[in-house]
Amino acid sequence: MAAGNSNYWEDLRKQARQLENELDLKLVSFSKLCTSYNSATTRDGRRDSSDTTPLLNGSSQDRMFETMAVEIEQLLAKLTGVNDKMAEYTSSPGVTSLNAALMHTLQRHRDILQDYTHEFNKTKANFIAIREREDLLGSVRKDIESYKSGSGVNNRRTELFLKEHEHLRNSDRLIEDTISIAMATKENVTSQRGMLKSIQSKVNSLANRFPAINNLVQRINLRKRRDTLILGGVIGICTILLLLYAFH
Repeated sequence: MAAGNSNYWEDLRKQARQLENELDLKLVSFSKLCTSYNSATTRDGRRDSSDTTPLLNGSSQDRMFETMAVEIEQLLAKLTGVNDKMAEYTSSPGVTSLNAALMHTLQRHRDILQDYTHEFNKTKANFIAIREREDLLGSVRKDIESYKSGSGVNNRRTELFLKEHEHLRNSDRLIEDTISIAMATKENVTSQRGMLKSIQSKVNSLANRFPAINNLVQRINLRKRRDTLILGGVIGICTILLLLYAFH
């Protein structure tokens, strides 16, 4: 039974290594395809339409990209399945004595799978980004060529359209700047309000912490109020006396 389990584990490891080798070769070719596509699109700012080599043709590269992507995804799925079977084997009751070594091997294969998956997704994303950029540039070049080859009336209309588009862009930029200034002002006011609240709370806390100071402030306020009343009374009496003196 142990020999059978050992053979089963070795078969799984052989399958995993074989799939990993195939994936390594496929990913190298996939990366070269992306690099050659990038070189073809950046040379003279466009694809070299005079190149007669089929592999350097844009549509051929697109088909190769789709085919290789499907093949790599299938290999990744197979390798994932093998890793799952290896994980099931390590959890079986008959291999507990070798579980540490088996888990180490399984983890190494999982790391390789993760690296290959990450590399594939990164290369695929770069290829799609380059292709989308080339499509966008091709559309812009067609618009420019159409603009240059158009009649005088069309050129005039296009020129007015471009000017209006530029005005709209400037207006959008001005609105964004205004909104940014308003947001900065709001943040500044909010910060100042928070600072004033903090100062007020500190003063109240200080007054509550030192009752003697609070009592002294209250006495000073009462004395000021009393002095004000006395001064008002004196002024009132003097005014009455002056009026009596004036009428007599």
